Amino acid sequence: MNWESLTTKDQLEHILGESNDHPVLIFKHSTRCSISSMAINRLERSWEDKLNIKPYYLDLIKYREISNLIEQKFNIMHQSPQAIVLDKGTVIYHDSHMSISYQDIANAG
Repeated sequence: MNWESLTTKDQLEHILGESNDHPVLIFKHSTRCSISSMAINRLERSWEDKLNIKPYYLDLIKYREISNLIEQKFNIMHQSPQAIVLDKGTVIYHDSHMSISYQDIANAG
């Protein structure tokens, strides 16, 4: 899985525009949380690049203000871990904790 790091607020605007070309995944990960580590591990073991969904990784410890912006922009309550898929600027999937499912992400995209 080839993660692109999400580290700036401006980058979030770029990702939103990018979602007009293909779906994008934003994975909000807490490096201090064992549940978050399990969820990302499950996702990475199942991931297939043929999905044509570009994955972005947000480190919540370092970039919590970006997570807050995502919460405001898309009206999705902050969770950790959390997976959000955008297509054409719209949230087409979101889930958190151990409910994050590769198959659901694949079906949404």
